[in-house]
Amino acid sequence: MMAFALSMDAFSISVGIGMIGLRVRQIAFIGIAVGFFHVAMPLVGMVLGKIVSQYIGIFAYVFGAAVLVILGLQMIYSSFSQNRKSLLKPVGWGLILFSVSVSIDSFSVGLSLGMLGAKTVFTLVSFGVISAVLTWAGLLLGRKVEGIFGSYSEMLGGLILIGFGIKILFI
Repeated sequence: MMAFALSMDAFSISVGIGMIGLRVRQIAFIGIAVGFFHVAMPLVGMVLGKIVSQYIGIFAYVFGAAVLVILGLQMIYSSFSQNRKSLLKPVGWGLILFSVSVSIDSFSVGLSLGMLGAKTVFTLVSFGVISAVLTWAGLLLGRKVEGIFGSYSEMLGGLILIGFGIKILFI
């Protein structure tokens, strides 16, 4: 249940990212990357423990929110631009930033699970698999919605990302 709850933000944000017209191969790779970071982040959290979390916990949320807002603003700008060249795509560094931003909450959960003595392998595998599957579902749904909304889909996707970034910062 916890893996599903942690992966819902990846699903929601993936709907917005899916609206930029991704190929199936890109969708597969993005899901794998998000799944990897949903394993890596809680593992790092489990290793670092409670003391470190007090110092970087807030920074992690601010960083994740900022990445989402920047991606959203860039998508909106790109929707008005004639050359349609995106500065931050879910490839390379853009993919890493996206994956980290949707996996930040897994880091914090990993800190607490490490202190509670959770079954590490089972926990991490379930986090990774469920987040990858929900990311794929969100990207595919976004791809379908993009076909419905046409040229406005990238702007809508950007607004979704900005909304989630603001939600992370203030709620």
